[in-house]
Amino acid sequence: MRSTVRLRILITCGVLVAAGVGGWQLLPSDGGSTEPISVGTTDEVTSLDPAGAYDAGSWAMYSNVFQSLMTFKPGFTTPVPDAAESCKFVGNKLTTYQCTLRDDLSFSSGRKITVEDVKYSFERMLRIKTDVGPQPLFPTLKTVTTEGRTVTFHLSGRDATFPLKVATGAGSIVDKDKYPATKLRTDTSVDGSGPYVLKEYKEGESALLEPNPKYKGAVTKTGGPVLVKYYVQSEGLADAWKAKDVEVTHRQLPPDFLSSLDTQDGTRVTEAESAEIRNINFNVEPGRPMADKAVRQAVAAVLDRPAITTGAYKGTVEPLYSLIPQGFVGHSTAFYDVYPEPSGRTAKKILKNAGIQTPVKFTFGFRKDATYAAETAEIKRQLEETGLFEVKTVEAKWTDFQKAYANGAYDVYTVGWLPDFPDSDSFTAPLVGTENTLHNGFSSKRIDSLISSTQQYSDRARATADFKAIQSEVASDVPLVPLWQKKDYVLSTDSVAGSQYLTDGTGIWRLWELSWI
Repeated sequence: MRSTVRLRILITCGVLVAAGVGGWQLLPSDGGSTEPISVGTTDEVTSLDPAGAYDAGSWAMYSNVFQSLMTFKPGFTTPVPDAAESCKFVGNKLTTYQCTLRDDLSFSSGRKITVEDVKYSFERMLRIKTDVGPQPLFPTLKTVTTEGRTVTFHLSGRDATFPLKVATGAGSIVDKDKYPATKLRTDTSVDGSGPYVLKEYKEGESALLEPNPKYKGAVTKTGGPVLVKYYVQSEGLADAWKAKDVEVTHRQLPPDFLSSLDTQDGTRVTEAESAEIRNINFNVEPGRPMADKAVRQAVAAVLDRPAITTGAYKGTVEPLYSLIPQGFVGHSTAFYDVYPEPSGRTAKKILKNAGIQTPVKFTFGFRKDATYAAETAEIKRQLEETGLFEVKTVEAKWTDFQKAYANGAYDVYTVGWLPDFPDSDSFTAPLVGTENTLHNGFSSKRIDSLISSTQQYSDRARATADFKAIQSEVASDVPLVPLWQKKDYVLSTDSVAGSQYLTDGTGIWRLWELSWI
């Protein structure tokens, strides 16, 4: 797991180096402003209800306004108790996981949290089972039982990663009196027990968060008020930064902007060794153009990743040739091994041998954004230049795009992916397992068996061979094609401290770490 955060202070127009005499600038002063710190992002919230979303923007919100039984400390990949007093596997079979709930917790409304709320939260999420919800994370969870302050999770098979999954936004504890049992809550209020309370929410525009005086858990530092501002496209976020409308930015900024950061006056940049990846995904349902494996293999054979990473992304991302990115157990170069060089000739041979008529016509969906448009245009150019494909591109704003691909609107579509938790399993089960989060109809008994095999090892290094075997299968079946991997950038002005702790690849957005200097 690439969880180490490396702070890089750009020396521009009087900004001192963090080390040495300039180190004091990273510490908050005692007399800071009481105004909210403005944080800009393009990661929109698609649902304020934890049972209804499985995306970076929503989970970033959940990590601040809800509690899970477990959480991650900055820079660590092993979860620690948050709402729980303690958690552990019972016995050595890794099929029974038990937590003791703290007895001093309450929701922001003041109602005491009980184990029944925990049980309700998990069962409700599995019961509602929304198209874009987090239930695919828990294929082994059979039942949840309670006794006293103890909640017990009964699993259908060994799953050493279960504690990591509990620590994600999918494990958010909701008030059973405020969240309906069989449908999503649709208003703009939140009843949680996290470090913050949501004071005001304007869908697609902003979220005002204030410290929760009732919070008790793993977070020991009290944060200040934060105003999160949402931008539809990366160019809008860059414009907001230039206009000084935000003091902190995180995800996503245009490549041109990132590549010119060394000219930005007074800018602090945190460069986290993240595991954000992006894939081309195929709808393999019967009757679709990509249902035939040969067509998917032909696309993989043509793809020129360096042309994409140096063109649309200006070198701010790196080509990725595997399902599991660098820095994670089992990373390989499976796609490079099978398709070492972009080759229209190879693609033509694959299609001819399979008896596929050309050109293959298909729709290609992507999220509306100038950078993604440039990426898609380059992929379309590469494919159509061979004469083997005819591509119709379709763009949509994020919320519409997410629903569209979940409902099978596109034959092919690109989606970025951040790990739910710091383990290679976060790239396998959710992306290529049966009933995966991509809703692409892909299923492989061989891959499902290998995924189950990886989950049996507490020592995750022992799963290396199985993870590599999964990637070889993916390179052969091609339910998706990896495109690139990138680092995670956080920008802040020199008036804000703590931005280096905002994110570390564990999926938690630590807004409480931010403070005025």
